[in-house]
Amino acid sequence: MINLSKIQYLQHRIARFDDQQAYKELFTSIYSYLFTFARTLVKSKEPAEEIVSDVFIRIWEKRKELDKIENLKVYLYVSTRNTAFNYLEKQKHHLTNSIEDFQAEFTSVYFDPEQLLITADMLALIQKAIDQLPPKCKIIFKLVKEDGLKYRDVAEILNISVKTVENQLAIALYKIGTVVSFDIKKSISSTLGHHR
Repeated sequence: MINLSKIQYLQHRIARFDDQQAYKELFTSIYSYLFTFARTLVKSKEPAEEIVSDVFIRIWEKRKELDKIENLKVYLYVSTRNTAFNYLEKQKHHLTNSIEDFQAEFTSVYFDPEQLLITADMLALIQKAIDQLPPKCKIIFKLVKEDGLKYRDVAEILNISVKTVENQLAIALYKIGTVVSFDIKKSISSTLGHHR
């Protein structure tokens, strides 16, 4: 994910100089994150693409006011959420502000290979543990761990408290940790069994 100072630089270039290159760079660096988030909400690829495109079209149309936005990354996520909810309302779907109904999709699980030695089996186990998380837990885990958002940003995007974000993340990490720890114990005991 693009860092905050880079976003602020691009935001400034777009707002002050109508910089199309900066706009393209902003779009390409954050599009995939917003698309995955939108698809989580509307559960369909084409509408998710349209939603994110609409958000970026509005950004360009209101570019002169961009300097007034304190955190553009959070603003983009909130705009994506609102546009997705508007889309669902137009589709006559049952509109809910509850994130319990949304299934987060993970494109990857990020681990620093320098710090962790993870086998393909263990990575598959971790992925399975993530997939089995409750929906709210899963979307929060994704936004914090995969999209690199701060707790307060996730709270603002999902319209929940920071405490809820912390609690849900703790649940997610505990459940994933239980699976990993269980697998480590299993592999250690099977390794010890071979050496006896």
